[in-house]
Amino acid sequence: MASFAQFLGRKVTVQYRVGDVLLPSSGTFAADSGRSIFLEQHVEQRGKRSYFRWEIPYQYIHRIEEAVEPVEEPAPAEQAAVAPDSKQASAASASSNALNSAAAPLMSFPQHPKAV
Repeated sequence: MASFAQFLGRKVTVQYRVGDVLLPSSGTFAADSGRSIFLEQHVEQRGKRSYFRWEIPYQYIHRIEEAVEPVEEPAPAEQAAVAPDSKQASAASASSNALNSAAAPLMSFPQHPKAV
């Protein structure tokens, strides 16, 4: 069996097998027992911090790799405030119009005459 100790303390993405299904999971690589790996994920809800830790046995691991966190470059404030992207604005208005025209038939009910 392979040892995954080189990932200790790093953010990883693991794809593991459960029956006939491959499931993805991501978190901080917390431990390696020699038979299983342990992932940990910290969550904050309503001001309360908690964490989840789960065990994945070696025989169920399909793939493990270090997670790559995207680097976002902040847009210059002057350009973002002065001129919004016209393509995005036109796409947003087009999708809004499409939603309104598609929803219109759903909102109107056919008027049937009352039976006498």
